[in-house]
Amino acid sequence: VMWPKHPRSRMSMSPAKMIIYGSVLCTGGFSLAYFIIQKTYSRSLYYQLALEQLQIHPGAQEALGPPVSVHHLKLTGKDNFVDIADAKLKIPVSGSKSEGHLHVHSTRSGPFQRWHLDEVFLELKDGQQIPVFNLSGENGDEVKKA
Repeated sequence: VMWPKHPRSRMSMSPAKMIIYGSVLCTGGFSLAYFIIQKTYSRSLYYQLALEQLQIHPGAQEALGPPVSVHHLKLTGKDNFVDIADAKLKIPVSGSKSEGHLHVHSTRSGPFQRWHLDEVFLELKDGQQIPVFNLSGENGDEVKKA
C-alpha cells in the first residue's frame, strides 16, 4: 500500500514549535536541578545541625514566634557556599512575629569526615542578631554529639 506523501514529513517541526518545546524542556531541566540542589542542602548534616540549634534556642524561637518555618535557599550569590571542608549557608526562616536568615558556618577536617558547626546566628529583618551557637562556647551552647 502506498500512502500519499504529506507536504511535510511527520518528523519536521516548525521553528516556533521547536522554540516552545525547547523552552519547556529547559525550564523543566532547570526546575529539576533546582529541586535536587535544594534537597541536597536540606539533607546535609551542617544544615540539619543548624536547624536543630535554632529549634532548641529559646531566644531565637521567641524572636521569630511560633510556628517557625524554613524556606528555600537562594542558590545564586555568595551567601551559600560549600566545598570539601567548609560550608556557609544563609537559610531563610520566618515565624509569626518576624523573619530573617539563619547564618551557618560549618567545617570538617577532610572529605569523608563529619561536619561540625562553628557558628550559627539568627539575623532578623530589622538587623538584630541573635547568637544561636558558637563553637568557642561564648554563649554556653554546645552541639549534641551524635
